[in-house]
Amino acid sequence: MLDLIIKNGQCYIGGELKQLDLGIKDGKINQIGKILDEANEVVNAEGQIVLPGCIDTQTHFREPGSTDTEDLHSGSRAAIIGGITSVFEMPNTNPPTSNMKEFQRKLDLAKNRMYCNYAFYFGATADNSIDLASLNNLDGCCGIKLFAGSSTGNLLVAEEEDIDKVFQNSSKVVAVHSEDESILNLNKKLIKKGDVNSHPIWRSVECAISSTRRIVKIAERYNKKAHILHITTKEEIDFLSQHKGNITFEITPQHLTLFAPDCYLKLGTYAQMNPPIRDKTHYDRLWYAVRNNFNDTIGSDHAPHLKINKDKEYPASPSGMPGVQTLMPVMLNHVNDGKLSLSQLIKFVCENPVKIFGIKNKGFIKEGFDADFTIIDMNKTIEIKNENIESKCKWSPFDGYKFKGTPVATIINGEIKMLDGKIKGDPAGQALKFN
Repeated sequence: MLDLIIKNGQCYIGGELKQLDLGIKDGKINQIGKILDEANEVVNAEGQIVLPGCIDTQTHFREPGSTDTEDLHSGSRAAIIGGITSVFEMPNTNPPTSNMKEFQRKLDLAKNRMYCNYAFYFGATADNSIDLASLNNLDGCCGIKLFAGSSTGNLLVAEEEDIDKVFQNSSKVVAVHSEDESILNLNKKLIKKGDVNSHPIWRSVECAISSTRRIVKIAERYNKKAHILHITTKEEIDFLSQHKGNITFEITPQHLTLFAPDCYLKLGTYAQMNPPIRDKTHYDRLWYAVRNNFNDTIGSDHAPHLKINKDKEYPASPSGMPGVQTLMPVMLNHVNDGKLSLSQLIKFVCENPVKIFGIKNKGFIKEGFDADFTIIDMNKTIEIKNENIESKCKWSPFDGYKFKGTPVATIINGEIKMLDGKIKGDPAGQALKFN
């Protein structure tokens, strides 16, 4: 007897949609084809598309530290409502996840509290290179996070010799927040109090491209893997498209949906993030990268803050916005608009994360693989409303937006955890394993 059968869905297998049933047993994909066996539970996916479980490779769930804003439990609820089956979570917590003791604490905090599967980044500092060399077999560790420019939290590795040390000792992919700290400090005089439009002037194009050039130079020197997060400039797109191989990069849904000055006029400090949302010339180049498969992943950079803090006068307002719940609806709407294909999106959120980071048994619908699925309805339109946001922050930059195409079921380790917008059962997410 099977535990679960997904019937009548269009399953994304081998680069195409195939009308097949999927049989699940003990958390694994047991059968693919026309299934006549009995099962404890059946999901009828008629008229829907069954994807491998979608992975968000950049989230900040704020625990330990700012658990009034978010925690591992609430962040994972937002993830599964948005069809995300696994998350990579960031180390700029309080205290930061930058030693073995704090890393183990994160794993302990996640156990039986997170609905989705999870892995954590190990935070790089100027003096923890010995730890960075020994992460290879650490379960639940997706990579090393390097803040080359200051953002939320106090994890900063700004000096070139220290960045060099991080790459020299890295035993995993180094994911980089790429802004040049010296230029950020130099540009502080350009901040206009009360004017969030000055945010992309302070955190300038030069600040981004200068840092990204340096990161690529160092990574290539040591033949190490670098994954540049939330790319925002046309200059970086043109530069990074010439440096593939060990260098990969991410674009966020918000940088593909919002642009300046419109977003700052409409949203004010709620559109403030690092690196910033820029003008339409950069937005257009980001889309050029997506269309031509230059970028490798789409991650939400889910970084919630409470409204009480977002409402502070710029620049006292913190940078960041929630996004794990809206990543898939935003991007599926772009698929419906013809801006990218469904198979491209699956590469960005299923297949490429697995290939880049070496996740075991995820990202593909294959017999013996883990039974993680995101079931989507490409014809269903939803409206994003602040009151329906599962994150503790209770707002979204997309409040009031209507998106066509949305996840309707999230299945994790063979268990239905979200069905038609409702969370089911208890948290049973597991730490991801890596090759």
